[in-house]
Formats: sequence, C-alpha cells, structure tokens
Amino acid sequence: MDRTFLWLARFATVLAFFVVTIGAWVRLTDAGLGCPDWPGCYGRLVVSEELVADPEIAGEFGRAVDTGKAWREMIHRYLASALGLICVFLAAIGWRKRHQPGQAWRVPLVLLGVVIFQGLLGMWTVTLLLKPLIVVAHLVGGLSTLSLLYWLARTGSSGFAVSSRLGRLGWVAAAALLLQIVLGGWTSANYAALACPDFPTCQTQWWPAIADFEEGFVLWRGLGVDYEGGVLDHPARVAIHFVHRLGALAASLLLLAFGVGLLKHPVSKATGAAILLALALQISLGVSIVVLGVPLAVAVAHNAAAALLLLTVVHAHQRIQQS
Repeated sequence: MDRTFLWLARFATVLAFFVVTIGAWVRLTDAGLGCPDWPGCYGRLVVSEELVADPEIAGEFGRAVDTGKAWREMIHRYLASALGLICVFLAAIGWRKRHQPGQAWRVPLVLLGVVIFQGLLGMWTVTLLLKPLIVVAHLVGGLSTLSLLYWLARTGSSGFAVSSRLGRLGWVAAAALLLQIVLGGWTSANYAALACPDFPTCQTQWWPAIADFEEGFVLWRGLGVDYEGGVLDHPARVAIHFVHRLGALAASLLLLAFGVGLLKHPVSKATGAAILLALALQISLGVSIVVLGVPLAVAVAHNAAAALLLLTVVHAHQRIQQS
C-alpha cells in the first residue's frame, strides 16, 4: 500500500467525519438554504456584509441575506470540496499504482463515483428547496463516503474468525442500522424531532392514535415546494417520529446481540466493546434529545454518534473472516 495513499485516506476519514457533523449542524440551525444558489452564495464564492447592504440581492434570489446562515453553509461547502479533491487524488493514486501488491484501486474508484453523485445531491438539496428525499440521500451519501474512506484507511488490518451465524447477524444489524439512519434523516428533514415530546410514550400513548403514517411517508410531493420549516401537519410528523423510535428499538436489539456475540471471543472483544459503547452513547443522546427538547449540541452529537456507530460496524465487517 502506497504510504501517501494511506496517509491521505486517514486524513480524509477524519475530515469526512467533520463534514458529516458540520452538515448536521447546518441542517439543525436551519441554514440549509443560507445560500439559495449553488455552488456560490448569492452569486459569490465568499460571504460578505455587502450582500446585506445590497437591496437587489434579496429580490434577485427571493430570499433575504442572513450572513450567519450563509457562512455556515459555505463553511460546509468549502470543507466538502476539499474532501472531494482528496478523493480525486486517492482515485488517481490508486489507479496509477494499481499493479503494486496490496494497492487498493477499485474502492477508490467507487468512492470517486459516490463523491461526484454526492456533489450533485448537495446541489439538488439547495435547488430543490430541501426536499426531504434529497436531504436523506445526501446524508446517506456523506456516510457512505465516510465508510469507504475508513475502509481504505484500515486496509491491511488483521482479521478474526467468527461463526457464519454471527457473521449473518452482523449483516442484518448493519442493514437495520442503515435503515435507522435513513429514518433519522427523514425525521430531521421533516422537522419531526419534537412530534413526540414525551418518553418512552408518544403523545402519552404507547401507540399514538393520531399518527398519520400514510401522509408521513409520501416520498415525493412534486417540484417547487419549499420544505424549510417543514410542510407536514402534526399527525404526519408524529408518525415519522414514532417509526423512528420503533426503528431505534429494532436496530438497538440487533446491534446489542452482534456486539455481545463479538464480546464473547477474545480476538473480537475490543470490536464488540466498541460497538456496544457507541450504541450506548447513541441511545443516551437520542433519549436526551426528547427529554431536553432538542438542544442543538445534543442533536449535533446525536448525528456524530450515528456516524461513529456506523464506523464501529464497518470496522467489524472489515475484520470478520467467517469460519
């Protein structure tokens, strides 16, 4: 494995984690449309107070300038662009040295394709006015980028053998986690985080009678709809939040079983412990969001912990060798 390639992969993994976390911060501070155009911000690459003083800007873009939101969005774009450039370098190095023993080149090419599509999703997030389906796809793309980079950064790490049964359980747990991340993104994109303000019940009921599941999971509502602040009524948001809780329960049980299974074997004990610790952190943060009323720091940490939990599962699957 080329040392420059490995160093870039490790640096990019850390950067990708920050990009994902800052993306959550941008979304949670309602700065997703802080720049209503793409790739610039109100037609410029740098935000300045001159934008606020120009009376024609708001009319041209149909939105008043908020420099705080604009800067948050542009910081995210700057970091994401830097990450994308590093991924291009990784693909180039991998392809150029593909004949060297142990050099990864197929995964970097897949990563490059994901990053290109992720850039398109970033553009569509803005131009389609925070359409929830695009926002969720953008989140999944960011976490896919992070996971692929981590896989590259850990290339060559030693493995351990597990039973085929535990290996299958690991894949089911990983699928449940991915689905739960999608549900979390759907909850956030539809501003449903406080639709159930009580815990462990929802609307004081174990199964909320007012939940409108059909309306809550309409994936596409046409073009031209501005989703900033959400467009769904309360029963639909209750349904989304409640399904997210059910998903959390299912995913947690599967990850718990997978983590405990790994914990039972000395060679995989550390990996199992990492999954269980990340799971405990994520559950604690999820409950705290409801109990404390969605404080920004806790909500951002909840997104970061989801990425961390995903990485522990990716780490496990990279090392598993079924016996």
